[in-house]
Amino acid sequence: MGLLRGSAAGDNAPIMGETTGQRQTGYARKMTPFALLHDLPRQLRRPAVRDLAWALVSPPLLDTPPCPQRHPLAGSLWADQPQRLERWLRALDDDDRPLRDWLAQLGSRRLGHYYERLWQFALGQAPGIEVLAANLAIRDGGRTLGELDVLLRDRDGVHHLELAIKLYLGPEHAGQDPATWLGPGCHDRLGTKLAHLARHQLPMSNSAHSREVLAQLGVGQVQAHVWLGGYLFYPWPGQAEPPQGANPQHLRGRWLRRRDWVMAEGERWQPLPRHAWLAPARVAADECWEVEPFAAWLHLLARQAPAQLLVRLEQEADGAWQEAERVFLVADDWPHLPEV
Repeated sequence: MGLLRGSAAGDNAPIMGETTGQRQTGYARKMTPFALLHDLPRQLRRPAVRDLAWALVSPPLLDTPPCPQRHPLAGSLWADQPQRLERWLRALDDDDRPLRDWLAQLGSRRLGHYYERLWQFALGQAPGIEVLAANLAIRDGGRTLGELDVLLRDRDGVHHLELAIKLYLGPEHAGQDPATWLGPGCHDRLGTKLAHLARHQLPMSNSAHSREVLAQLGVGQVQAHVWLGGYLFYPWPGQAEPPQGANPQHLRGRWLRRRDWVMAEGERWQPLPRHAWLAPARVAADECWEVEPFAAWLHLLARQAPAQLLVRLEQEADGAWQEAERVFLVADDWPHLPEV
């Protein structure tokens, strides 16, 4: 998509044509103990294992969220010895049956539930971590007030963790206000999510109803933290700034309207199904779309179709195609906001 490479979206915008792997080399080490493993997801072959590795080693969206943030594995032995985590993930890539069996128990197809399930699998295997509960419901009589995503004990105490995976598209100008960053379906805003985390989800573990449930588990004092992973997508054309509090090393993409789509000669693009939105895509040689099938798909795509996540692929030495960049393609009249 040649036109994209010449555009700008502020000083922190990605350089179009720059590979996902190249952008990931800038991970802020203070944000994750696994900065040295930033390229590991791209080296693995099995999709679910790549997603798992991506969840564990990718940077959070925010540097300074409005609530405490802590890497879920910060208190594990893996954090001290990242090579142990790498060996575990590579062994899982050789035989992923334990992970497949674990994921098969997931009834929901929602991306957020898949992300949580990946984390629960890793936390259950991590040396130095004891998972006390997952998706712990907090009730008031017969009414469910909410649930705690993960309750774990490590060397630093007992932690209540809220885990979230989000993809937000920025406005065409400004962008510092998190409320102006929208989910691809326009049903979600970064500002709204942060407010819900800070005012409802994290404080829940310190409520009277939660304390009763935690006491039954032998838990008293709890530290509440969030871990928010995902991608921020910058407009083309446009010049959006990152939202306030964004991690300088957050993962990025672009979004554009159908009328602005231009594909450079020889490029390979492919849509990603929603369940494949986490780790950088890897496509086998015989599954990579040629230019003609993609053009046919785009021609048949309804003008008012929901936002489509597309990836540009580049072939590796082993014949497989790896993601080089990702773009949300939206309708010409996006965003579809409800009338006030």
